[in-house]
Amino acid sequence: MQNLTKKQRKMLWRILAAAALLVLVKLLSALAVLPERGWLTAACYLAPYAVIGWDVLYKAVRNIRNGQVFDENFLMALATVGAFGTGEYAEAVFVMLFYQVGELFQDYAVGKSRQSIAALMDIRPDVANLEREDGEIEEVDPEDVAVGAVVVVKPGERVPLDGMVLEGSSSLDTAALTGESVPRDVAPGDLCLSGCVNQSGLLRIKVTRPCEESTVSKILDLVENASEKKSTSENFITRFAKYYTPCVVVAAAALFLIPTLALALIPAAGQPAFLAGTGWANWLHRALIFLVISCPCALVISVPLSFFGGIGGASKCGILVKGSNYLEALARTETVVFDKTGTLTKGTFTVTAVHPEEPFTAGQVLEYAALAEHWSDHPISLSLRAACKTPLDAARVADVEEIAGHGVCARVDGKAVSVGNSRLMERQHLSAAPCELTGTIVHVTVDGAYAGHIVISDLPKEDARAAIADLKASGVKKTVMLTGDTDAVAKAVAADLGVDEYHAELLPADKVDLTEKLLAEKSRNGKVAFVGDGINDAPVLSRVDIGIAMGALGSDAAIEAADIVLMDDKPSKIATAMRISRKTLRIVNQNIWFALIVKFGVMILGVFNIATMWEAVFADVGVAFIAILNATRCLQVDEFRK
Repeated sequence: MQNLTKKQRKMLWRILAAAALLVLVKLLSALAVLPERGWLTAACYLAPYAVIGWDVLYKAVRNIRNGQVFDENFLMALATVGAFGTGEYAEAVFVMLFYQVGELFQDYAVGKSRQSIAALMDIRPDVANLEREDGEIEEVDPEDVAVGAVVVVKPGERVPLDGMVLEGSSSLDTAALTGESVPRDVAPGDLCLSGCVNQSGLLRIKVTRPCEESTVSKILDLVENASEKKSTSENFITRFAKYYTPCVVVAAAALFLIPTLALALIPAAGQPAFLAGTGWANWLHRALIFLVISCPCALVISVPLSFFGGIGGASKCGILVKGSNYLEALARTETVVFDKTGTLTKGTFTVTAVHPEEPFTAGQVLEYAALAEHWSDHPISLSLRAACKTPLDAARVADVEEIAGHGVCARVDGKAVSVGNSRLMERQHLSAAPCELTGTIVHVTVDGAYAGHIVISDLPKEDARAAIADLKASGVKKTVMLTGDTDAVAKAVAADLGVDEYHAELLPADKVDLTEKLLAEKSRNGKVAFVGDGINDAPVLSRVDIGIAMGALGSDAAIEAADIVLMDDKPSKIATAMRISRKTLRIVNQNIWFALIVKFGVMILGVFNIATMWEAVFADVGVAFIAILNATRCLQVDEFRK
């Protein structure tokens, strides 16, 4: 009783009261106090029927008045009122009673599954410890905290808003965001995301985003709105129920009217065998059984609940799916296309060699390159600045021009400096020096003269090779890597990771063109997924069947651009997402086939007067309850968590 909602407890008391009244009436009938038929007996049975069924009758009438005729309330009202009309008083009460028992179980099962997802996503703190100007701490609603304010997060508390650590060091539990159990260490200057749990030290955090734009708010909004994008299966069930229910009502009417007319028009001697010994009441009873069986609630409830559970289960693993249509498409993925930098590789570039040309020195080449790239946040630019030991003064740089897919041109100390790939050298009609080292080659020119090149390396992620192998084991037919890097680097990375196919030295438009070819080559039901960072690869992410953002922890652009967001940077999570999607689809198909087979089987038995109201109630309420219990298995994803 304690785990039931107020509405569920009220329904339970109604069920107990109706059951007690029904037992009393049956006992009076058994003692011959009440006759088997008659208005007094009908009135006595009407009491428990009214207690347990008044709301079903009210909803049926209300829906008819609103133009929504064919639903489970209409079917149950028609069946039970019809049973009363044929003198089957006890059966009418029993059917309504067990229907309501089934509805209570269904409501409880659905509520528990939704509570599990709500508990999973209960990562938004209710209060924030705001530090006032006088140093006092005040508990306020996170929505009332302005950008630039300072909040204090004590050990054991959740970080209420995105911000930067001003003071203190600690370990953050990011499991609610990423699904990973390994804590993340933070110190002054580090980004701290809302929803994480502070495990040890006291932290003073300067808020960098308002509450409505925080990471936790975006995640919750994403999961809560996922149900708006329905899968093919859900759309099928919606269309199916729209036509199915009117059809079975017409079929039930035909089951009653045709034999009844035949009995009235055909002499007893000439009646076929299936009509012999029957009357109109018998055929009405069969039609009523047919109506009870036909309720489509097992499908209408269990299929959306399965996808809802699958989305919730995926979020347990740090995988956010924006709609059940994407979860369904992921199960049919046969080609996975990867961006290289930051997806399969760490994206943390390191300068491994500098090869200058006379009269330039290695230090000069590196300094010119670092200054020209001073305004860029590209990983290669960051690595150049990190490797340069000379203090970099932005005032020395002017007229910066970034050429997409080529590099950067700028004036450094009044000299024209170009930094980029071999295509930039060809554009300037310069011959780039060859390099025997494997890595990204950055060429540098100064006042039109070739100054040398810098070798930058980017190592594969620890789980990248295993991720590719896992995808192939999961049934993915082809893995493809697209990169703007040199052919030599792309070939080495592809060979190391086991990627089936790679394409190098690509411009953003080239990636889109190659993606179009892959989409044209896929099978009829196959899907193509692209995995990127959600920022540079937005054109491709929006073009493919499924766009997956890697390393999206705190990245607004990734969350906006992709259909599926992985809240850490592990490519191995892609195979995990596919396994969850396939498990969800298996459960959906199990529920659909189980419900249809049982319903149609019992319908046929009811037509031939083999099935009674008891079988009819099981085919409706029992099947729905079993399907709902099966749907809750989608939340169980411990086998996929590593």
